[in-house]
Amino acid sequence: MIELSAEVVTFLMLGGVLTLVLTGFPIGLVIGSVAFIVGILVFGPDVTFHILYSRLLELTLNYPYLAVPLFTFMGVVLQHSGIAEELYDALYEWLSGFKGGLAVVTVIVGTILAACLGTITASVTILTLIALAPMVSRGYDKSLASGTIVASGTLGILIPPSIMLVVYGPQAGVSVGKMFMGAIFPGLILSGLYITYITVRCYLNPKLGPPIPEEERAKISSLKKLIKLLKAITPTLLIILAVLGTIYTGIAPPTEAAAMGSLAVVILAILYRKFTWSLVKHSALEVFRVSAFVLLIAGLSYAFVGVFMSAGCGEVVTNLIMAVPGGKWGAFFMVMLIVFVLGMFIEWIGIVFIIVPVFSPILLKLGFDPLWAAMMICINLQMAFQTPPMAMSIFVCRGTAPPELGVTMKDIIKGVIPFIIIIMICLILCILFPKIITWLPAKMIGPSY
Repeated sequence: MIELSAEVVTFLMLGGVLTLVLTGFPIGLVIGSVAFIVGILVFGPDVTFHILYSRLLELTLNYPYLAVPLFTFMGVVLQHSGIAEELYDALYEWLSGFKGGLAVVTVIVGTILAACLGTITASVTILTLIALAPMVSRGYDKSLASGTIVASGTLGILIPPSIMLVVYGPQAGVSVGKMFMGAIFPGLILSGLYITYITVRCYLNPKLGPPIPEEERAKISSLKKLIKLLKAITPTLLIILAVLGTIYTGIAPPTEAAAMGSLAVVILAILYRKFTWSLVKHSALEVFRVSAFVLLIAGLSYAFVGVFMSAGCGEVVTNLIMAVPGGKWGAFFMVMLIVFVLGMFIEWIGIVFIIVPVFSPILLKLGFDPLWAAMMICINLQMAFQTPPMAMSIFVCRGTAPPELGVTMKDIIKGVIPFIIIIMICLILCILFPKIITWLPAKMIGPSY
């Protein structure tokens, strides 16, 4: 063992993680190896193995994480059910005559998908496949089209049912059900701001999102369009009701609500004649892959925090944050800045498991509402998926986009910049009006889970 001060250990652990992540090593292996090596140096093998084992065991017995494979299964089945494509087509017929109408449809569909899927990968993939080609072929600006898809798809990790909220809640000691309810209005506000931005920009410059010619839109009667829209939107409303309705009314906590949602999408897939053994096999493999990925990083990050806190590093970070000029708000903005910067380099799950156990007590000590503070960090993490170099939404969109459309990485990055600014505006609104987050959770019926 080596005698090291808490300040030095803090520098070694945080600096080691950031340095190794930049070299391209997988985040899970980076976090786990840094925790193991530093633990051996500071505590010796016996204490280190005890910390790692006890933390990993505690994580595997955490019941709320059972919702992760259930929501993943729900998203995979829904992704292959054809519901999203029908919804896009129905809304396309209604709004394609407006300037920027197809981009607005993409935001609306992205918002609805977010309330059904819980992940960004599926949302961005679906939107890229069904929306990018119609927009680009209709003369839409490639940056606006791709930026809209990335921003709208990223809502899937904020609007419940969100896997990120399921993971975040237990780490912060905040009810996952209340976090689900607290995320609804910020998610809808982001969606509304996206639509406003697209509408205003296309009104000022119609070349960015030209409307569909009237003679093409006149081919279908309004009654047929209405019936088609109702048929398309009903299944998604049933899924949202199965998950969020059971949580809000107190019938079931998020884990059981995830099971209800899974049952709902299976029934819908059967009705749509999409439920096959091939889909079952694909869904099972995807559930295993995503759940293993989430729980591996979660377990190693949880072990990392165990070593970090045992070495006294939590107190070092607390003293550093509390010493920031500007009182409680100065400290809060420092926390938000750290989360934003980390989001550019580290996967969201690593950030949640590393910073939440450290920052949550600090924010509570500063007098902030735990639910409000948790949701502010989750909204902040929306930017993490859209800010290179670790920009998952951008990579998914670029990888899924048909090559013949000619959409480049530069187009996508240019397109997401205005949406990142909009997320910052949403954060400011939630600071000025905290009830945006806290009002709906306070109205929940039944016990808090």
